[in-house]
Amino acid sequence: MNRGGTGRSMVMLEPLVKTHACNHNEPPLHERIVVNIIERVKEILISPKQAWPVIATEETDTITLYTRYIMILAAIQAVAGFIGMSLFGVSFMGVSVRMPIMAGLLQMVLGYAMSLAMVYVVALIANALVPSFGGQKSPMNALKLVAYSSTAAMLGGIFTIIPALGVLTLVAALYSLYLLFLGVPSLMQVPREKALTFTAVLVVCAIVVGAIFGMLLGSFQGGIQGGQAVMMDTRAPTGQVSIETPQGTVSVDTAKMEAWAKRMEEAGKKLERAQQSGDQAAMEAAIKEMSALQGEQPFSR
Repeated sequence: MNRGGTGRSMVMLEPLVKTHACNHNEPPLHERIVVNIIERVKEILISPKQAWPVIATEETDTITLYTRYIMILAAIQAVAGFIGMSLFGVSFMGVSVRMPIMAGLLQMVLGYAMSLAMVYVVALIANALVPSFGGQKSPMNALKLVAYSSTAAMLGGIFTIIPALGVLTLVAALYSLYLLFLGVPSLMQVPREKALTFTAVLVVCAIVVGAIFGMLLGSFQGGIQGGQAVMMDTRAPTGQVSIETPQGTVSVDTAKMEAWAKRMEEAGKKLERAQQSGDQAAMEAAIKEMSALQGEQPFSR
């Protein structure tokens, strides 16, 4: 195992097949996974500046990272949301509203799947963007960056058990953004003076991806509950993907998506130049431009 800083390389990231002799005194695999998750969560939440360089040196693969970390923490958020909405419900002025059990289970399963997919998609975006900010491409490091920085947000999902504590979920999500910012230099080799701009651009891209995933989630859920199919239209024009849902057609223009990404990258560069020159007006203009682009989602209904 690698050691560095105050952290340690986790057993959970070791290969599943070991070449050394079996130690009969070694705890069962599931116990080691739980212990290592707890250790990594403590490291990334309490001492992230020391944890990120250690994570950068760890060797793992996508399947291991998913099955021994991402899928487990994401399940906490999904189950907590189901309990909060379907079992406890939301109370307001003496009126309690609960989501039906079957609808809640469906939303939990679909939301869980979408959250797993979103981690991977955002990691792909991070890896594609990084050369523009002076960093180095690394698909595995990009996945580790997104996965581990999401720790606070995924754990914060437990507060959805009591919907009234939803503000704490937001606080946890904001802390995840801070973790992302801290991890960018170590994992993607982005210069520290460009880390903030890279983080801002990636977050805006993630918001757009989240909006698309949210729309698809609602469409799939409505289609299944209504007994109607959700289909992808293969006859759509080149460069455009159309998904037929019970609520209508969702169209994603891939050319518009690419153009949107380039405009977002340019806005990020403007923000970076403004930060370097100390031009407050230019910084505000760049931030407004990025906010406006956020509303120009590359899909339509």
